[in-house]
Amino acid sequence: MRIRKGVAVVMLMAGVLAAACATYAQGGRGPNWALLGERVVTDKVDHDTVAVGKGRGSFTAVKFEVRRHGVDFQRVVIHFANGEDQKVELRNSIPAGGETRVIDIDGANRIITSIDFWYDAKTLGRGRSATVRSLGRH
Repeated sequence: MRIRKGVAVVMLMAGVLAAACATYAQGGRGPNWALLGERVVTDKVDHDTVAVGKGRGSFTAVKFEVRRHGVDFQRVVIHFANGEDQKVELRNSIPAGGETRVIDIDGANRIITSIDFWYDAKTLGRGRSATVRSLGRH
């Protein structure tokens, strides 16, 4: 009887761990990160805007994931519902499959309306593109 209880506890723990891993793997982020939007970036354009909207709630941090090809970020401007902006100098080259550092948002209860980002996509090569995904942490 004691062995069955031990097996049941181990099985329960394995199930909880599997569920947690599946939640994390669904978007490459933990449960506190939400996808705000994504843009396909090319070597023809060096600026993009992700419209977020007031209905998404407030965020404490943002970060960007890069897929398919690397992107050289120059800067980011986060626009808030109260009309204020937060300018962030990144100056990072993010390889495909990588992400920027976590960018803490100044202040409290910050509702993001949009995010502008500037990048140098010359490293992408002719006719190639990358995807930049914007993520926000509640």
